[in-house]
Amino acid sequence: MKNAPKEATLKVEEKLDNIESYRRRKTPIEWMASYTGQKRMTTILFLLIPVTLLIVFTFLPAIQMLIYSFQDRNIFGIGATWVGFKNYRTIFTETTYILTLRTSLYYMVGSVVQISIALLFATIICTKLRLINLFKGIIFFPYMMNGIAVALIFRRFFQKGDGITNTEGTLNSILAMFGVEPIRWLMDSPVIANFSLVFASVWRYIGFDIIMFVAAIMAIAPELIEASDIDGANAWQRFCHIIVPGIKYILGLQLILAIRGAVSVFEIPYVITSGRLGTNTFVIQTMNIAFESKKVGLGSAMGIVLLIIILIVTMLQKALIKEERL
Repeated sequence: MKNAPKEATLKVEEKLDNIESYRRRKTPIEWMASYTGQKRMTTILFLLIPVTLLIVFTFLPAIQMLIYSFQDRNIFGIGATWVGFKNYRTIFTETTYILTLRTSLYYMVGSVVQISIALLFATIICTKLRLINLFKGIIFFPYMMNGIAVALIFRRFFQKGDGITNTEGTLNSILAMFGVEPIRWLMDSPVIANFSLVFASVWRYIGFDIIMFVAAIMAIAPELIEASDIDGANAWQRFCHIIVPGIKYILGLQLILAIRGAVSVFEIPYVITSGRLGTNTFVIQTMNIAFESKKVGLGSAMGIVLLIIILIVTMLQKALIKEERL
């Protein structure tokens, strides 16, 4: 007990020395030689290259595109003039551009069908079936394929040649076996053409939805499933009152991603129809305006509008995630 005041005094003196050394300003070389300096310099060096690439290839082009959207300029930038919001007024007043946004409705309808089928298949997969892992690999394989390859496959599936002088194709060959007359899937009407393209899109992306739903369903507590069996719940009651509430977060997330994908769809309609016969999408129209019509200012404005739409959908997605976490 006699040594207690002495030990307390030593601790106070030690703390004062530490505070004094902390207050002493270090030179840059001393700071870099310290542990804190080395840790921060390592972090800065690791971030330097990706941040530089992000600024050069993302932020600067985006700022430049925003500036171009208020100009009337060609692809070479010769004689560029400021036109204010004229390009944006053109997008929201002329029918040509509004109809391209309407095309996204076909893909939104397809997304609802896609998610419904994916949820059904995911529920079946989560039951004890044979060769279930093989089935998972088969349904996920289309999502791993390149979008251009998928588009080329379905172009041959729907038609051979130009679709006018030659209406043969894999699908028409199958229908001919049952005595059905050949159908010009991509040429007869915009509705048939768009739903044909939506079918190709659903075939490609449904595997991703199924895998997401399978993971969410398997995360549900087994005790809830066992309790429902004990209470005598049938499959439909189990699906409505346990599975759907248990995966509502993933279900909402997939719906938001489907909306974002429907607005920015490009590969499949561009390769199969090049946007002809009412299948033109907003992204295809943006590319045509900017590079074929050489109207870089108007194309930049369309790109900004698409960016704003995607940002709004992304913020909704983040709000949904935040709400779920709370």
